[in-house]
Amino acid sequence: MTETIVAYLRAHAEQLDVDMAEALRIPLADLREQIAQLAASGDVICCRVTRFIEGRKIEGISCRLSCDPPTPARGRKPGVKKDDDVDAGIF
Repeated sequence: MTETIVAYLRAHAEQLDVDMAEALRIPLADLREQIAQLAASGDVICCRVTRFIEGRKIEGISCRLSCDPPTPARGRKPGVKKDDDVDAGIF
């Protein structure tokens, strides 16, 4: 069953445990037990989250693969200077 969870996370990136249980048709208690084992082995990174969807408070566990870092934001990064300023003698 852990292979199924890892494959699902590989295909769908970061997911909430409730959504994973529904998609994989696994009871939530069983899924959380498997996630705890994967987190203990270091395959998955988990954190507790609280989300408010349409005024409802939803608490759960957000999971992602440990080898899958978030993609960096596109565009220029703060603190990056152009090389033209250095070449022109402007400091």
